[in-house]
Amino acid sequence: MDFWKTLDHILDSHEIVIDRPQGSAHPKVSDMIYPFDYGYLKGTSSGDGNEIDVCKGTLRKNQLVAIICTVDINKQDTEVKLLVDRTDTEIAIIDRFFNRQKFGGGLVIRRNI
Repeated sequence: MDFWKTLDHILDSHEIVIDRPQGSAHPKVSDMIYPFDYGYLKGTSSGDGNEIDVCKGTLRKNQLVAIICTVDINKQDTEVKLLVDRTDTEIAIIDRFFNRQKFGGGLVIRRNI
């Protein structure tokens, strides 16, 4: 399997749980308001010991369109977050959101579909 097909397999094998809907605040940073639905893949694990993070969009195809690699200076960690069912406009919103945070940044890698 290649990189994207492996991620497709993981995505297809696990339920997406949205625990931070659009407009909600981060549980530890009250002024950090999510402009998109944010959650995780139930039953998975990522580098931070939690589940794999997912930014869910509006297309409703359950299709992985990109990832964003983030770095957090406060937590001293990096993560890969899955961007599922996102339009180009929604990907730009996610990119701005993670890159405007004072504690880190992100790099979007788009999938050629």
